[in-house]
Amino acid sequence: MIIAIDIGNTNIVLGCMDPEDGRLYFTARLASDRLKTSDEYAALMRNMFILNQVERHGIEGSIISSVVPTLTVTIKDAIRQLCGKESLVVGAGLKTGLNIVMDNPAQLGSDLVTDAVAAAAEYPKPILIFDLGTATTISVVDKRGSYIGGMIVPGISISLEALSSRTSQLPHVNLEGPKRLIGTNTVDCMKSGIVYGNAAMMDGMIQRITEELGEPPTVVATGGLAPSITKYCRSRIICDSDLILKGLRILYNKNKA
Repeated sequence: MIIAIDIGNTNIVLGCMDPEDGRLYFTARLASDRLKTSDEYAALMRNMFILNQVERHGIEGSIISSVVPTLTVTIKDAIRQLCGKESLVVGAGLKTGLNIVMDNPAQLGSDLVTDAVAAAAEYPKPILIFDLGTATTISVVDKRGSYIGGMIVPGISISLEALSSRTSQLPHVNLEGPKRLIGTNTVDCMKSGIVYGNAAMMDGMIQRITEELGEPPTVVATGGLAPSITKYCRSRIICDSDLILKGLRILYNKNKA
């Protein structure tokens, strides 16, 4: 049993899984709070094991993907307190098996690397990956399995928050499906704009990337907000909420020695 952890700007996703067959014992989401100490995170993790009735003394190791460097150290310390194990961290020096064809491969985020590793192992290539989190990232893996680049788009929640906070007459609204495409009041207009606008962006990007690749890719969407948007897309999209945990398991097995 291993602990796979994805540290994002908004949430920390924790998965407890079997490293051999990938069976998930449980998953949990914690807030990415830079002010919390390692003791506090260790207590939260311990509670997750108790809540899900999983014996934490069976943990053989852990692996972390992080885009928040200050939290990486905190979470590593928390895991050390929880099970006495040192964590692998996705980054320089870790074997990925992924050929990154970019100007500076070292700049590629560990979350994007992990997503690509999992997608390349599970789905037909070429592959287009949407990760809908604090930022919306788009990754492209070609038919040879090489990571050839992508795009970064302002995230859905960030866009919605900016719309509300930077305009004097627009209210704060929850991200939920609109009643219809053409809104008839301010709130419904905002909901329709953010949901259908992002769905149309995804459809448009899929079409343009397909033209550049010269063949249709397998399209995979992941991240906490993916289910809220993909159901409004016209393209065929596979929603895989556990993609990054699958990638972390693969990377753990490649590097555990």
